[in-house]
Amino acid sequence: MLGRLDESHIIRSIEYWDVERTKNPDAEHRAVIVAEDITNRFFNVIALLNRAIPLIAIQMAAVKFDDRFVLTFTKVLDVVELRASEDETQGEAKDRPYWDARAGKSSLGSVDDLLSLLPQGSARRVVYNQGHIAVGTSSVNFLWAYPRKKEAHCFFNLRLNGDERSQWIDKLSDAGIFAGTRGDVMKMRVNQKEVKEHSQLLSELLAVCEQLSRAV
Repeated sequence: MLGRLDESHIIRSIEYWDVERTKNPDAEHRAVIVAEDITNRFFNVIALLNRAIPLIAIQMAAVKFDDRFVLTFTKVLDVVELRASEDETQGEAKDRPYWDARAGKSSLGSVDDLLSLLPQGSARRVVYNQGHIAVGTSSVNFLWAYPRKKEAHCFFNLRLNGDERSQWIDKLSDAGIFAGTRGDVMKMRVNQKEVKEHSQLLSELLAVCEQLSRAV
């Protein structure tokens, strides 16, 4: 779809998905939405639908080089990104070189940049698992990162209680950062540019999450 994603585009994508899976029920199907602009509002909508319908969202941009245009495609929502859970078995323990080889430099850089905002002197442990990177205190984990191979951003789950979670979702959304609820944690998607631009806000968020984890 050219321009901004809208309701009709989402509905058509789901209808096409349903038609194809009905025609060929033995195959596994995915609904893929492609648009030039996927706003936080509609990202939240398709992220919610993703729990019941396997949706993939791709943002397209046209970049001009001299007298030619080049199209770039960035996957902003994948099926497995929002369904992975820190409470599920994430496979065997790994190390940093494993993630250096598995994840893209920009996505993994988002993790490093975000962790650099943790309060100075805070006692934390970083555990590299096969399915995610977990960060915690001596008590429990308060952050889980899911670096991607090709995308520049990274998805994070953060431990927050109900009241704090709602307040921080509003704060992050006001700053233009995608955030939402996922079970009893808060999910967030950021890239290195956003971490740099909103370092103060994100630093405060991490401090709250770390402090809450010590009270568990």
